[in-house]
Amino acid sequence: MLDDSLLDDQARLADADTGGLLRAAARAGAQVRATAEAAEELGVRRVFQDRPRALVLVTRPGVAPSVAKLVTALLGPGCPVPVVVTDDVPGWVGALDVVLAHTEDAGDVVLAEAVDRAARRGARVLLTAEPDGPVAASAARHALLVPPRVPVPRGFGFARGFAAWVVALNALRLLDVDVQLVADELDREAERDHPMHESFVNPAKSLALRVADRTPLLWGLDDPATAVAAHGAGVLACYAGLVSDVAGYPQALTKSVLHRRAVHGSSGADIFADPDDEREGLVRVLLLAVRQGRSAEYARRAAMETLPGADVLEPAEEVTGGDAVCSALLALRFELAALYLGLAAGTLGGPGLYAPAV
Repeated sequence: MLDDSLLDDQARLADADTGGLLRAAARAGAQVRATAEAAEELGVRRVFQDRPRALVLVTRPGVAPSVAKLVTALLGPGCPVPVVVTDDVPGWVGALDVVLAHTEDAGDVVLAEAVDRAARRGARVLLTAEPDGPVAASAARHALLVPPRVPVPRGFGFARGFAAWVVALNALRLLDVDVQLVADELDREAERDHPMHESFVNPAKSLALRVADRTPLLWGLDDPATAVAAHGAGVLACYAGLVSDVAGYPQALTKSVLHRRAVHGSSGADIFADPDDEREGLVRVLLLAVRQGRSAEYARRAAMETLPGADVLEPAEEVTGGDAVCSALLALRFELAALYLGLAAGTLGGPGLYAPAV
């Protein structure tokens, strides 16, 4: 059972969070800042100044798939080079290509072999990983290795992987992201979500309470928002044991029964409905929006006409800085909300719940 009183009791929260997970998540801004500094010192801007034939994003177990989804969405269909997302380096990778990889498993043999193979073939490789172990050894002399400078438990590397990849993509002139602004806004978000702030003014605690005892329907109104929704679903499962549905809103429309249930649940038509009546299923519709502009506004209005009672998470109403800033902020809010929910429900198992790659 959810003990929602714990969320507004800072002392009890601190006692429950024996692993310091809230503090670890709140260091996302510091991770971004430190990773960007490390990448600059390694000469990423110099090494990655020429555009590649293809961009290969290697996604091993952990947060790398979420980082890849978000980066791909930010690049968009107008990206001037092909983007390949894979869990291993393709056999055709060569000297004209760029490979970006991230892992928190220093013993990932598959990734170690992939990085070594890509580097020996002359590809430019950027790897974020621990400084010791087979993966780090595979990067020696052939790849740029960005080790963590801000220690956090396993499972909290999303900000680090995202920062390193964005620095490389900035150098390649495929993205134009102010990494320092991303770090600053993550610091501000961590402050807004601090345990000392009560639920009604704490966005992460409010989000945790909104999805508690519900099945969250995380429906993105644009591609970056849908990518963040996938990360949100991952952390809600990892830390709160909560199963979520993730889809872009056009795809959600095709899930006829679930969408009909969402419409019924968000209509507010019956104010006397029993909230514990499980015949219709307890769902919470969260519409995520990152991008701004006419098309984004149209998508939001269309969704709200159908789902008038849905929650809308739109960071651009709170901060400026573009899609990358809003996406990173929303990802951190989901991480902290999942931690708060896991602590309050007593289901938190901590990071690193996935098995090391073999």
